[in-house]
Amino acid sequence: MSTNWVEVCIQEQLDAGELLSRLDDAFVQGAWEGQGLVRLYWPEDQWSEERLATLRQAISGLAPSCGEVSVSVKQIPSKDWNEAWARSVKPLRIGRLVIRPTWEPVALGLNDIEIVLDPKQAFGTGHHATTRMLLMWLQQDIRGGEQVLDVGTGSAILAMAAVKLGAASAIGVDHDSVAADCAREYVGLNGLHDRIEIIGGTLADLPQEKRTTPDLVLANLDRQTILDVSDNLAGSTLRGARIMISGILVDQRIEILDRFSNLGCVCVEQCEEEGWVAMKFLRPESCDGES
Repeated sequence: MSTNWVEVCIQEQLDAGELLSRLDDAFVQGAWEGQGLVRLYWPEDQWSEERLATLRQAISGLAPSCGEVSVSVKQIPSKDWNEAWARSVKPLRIGRLVIRPTWEPVALGLNDIEIVLDPKQAFGTGHHATTRMLLMWLQQDIRGGEQVLDVGTGSAILAMAAVKLGAASAIGVDHDSVAADCAREYVGLNGLHDRIEIIGGTLADLPQEKRTTPDLVLANLDRQTILDVSDNLAGSTLRGARIMISGILVDQRIEILDRFSNLGCVCVEQCEEEGWVAMKFLRPESCDGES
């Protein structure tokens, strides 16, 4: 591996973990966010103009309302930038939930719920609006005893939050093997391996014995993926179950609403933050009690 590195500096407040996940690049060696900047690092011999173009596309997906984001590239001496990135991560509070890395202990209040998460190349650290909106909804909606299905689970942060808030169990599904491996590690780190199962693959890959009917389906995905799996998302719920969807841009709202309406779902709530929209759907019961 090259003894020198390429540092890419992005002048925009982004979630470094989510940007890494969208890049899905095995050669990027970490990120460091702070002071309104995100820095990414590649070995010099793995950097290319094609990677820069892919990076710009990923940035536009995370910061759709910011226009052209300034990106600078420079060579730097060899250094373990993953360690520097890790040191920059601080605890995050979202309502009652406190999300922290292992090396940053926090004093918890009486009603606080802790999730320990050391950021790696897995989507969902809680910093991005798409994740925050669903974490707030879970704190409002979990009543206790729910069976949860988390589609595109990423870091499993949503599944872990749901279970720590009182859901009975959760299944997290992710086609990205890196994300699935990270999710299993996080679930074990939080002592939830007996209540959360992580499955690598798609909904279609779920073993028959795992295809139980959930009370709550979570899907923090991009527009096209949500459209692609919408039949399965709606079809997996019965008898008043809820579907919480995030990852939708404001101008994509109507398309998603129409799609789920055609599948027999009713949108009962919407939330908007930083140009992103989360939607809560319900599968209403019919007069005879069946969906």
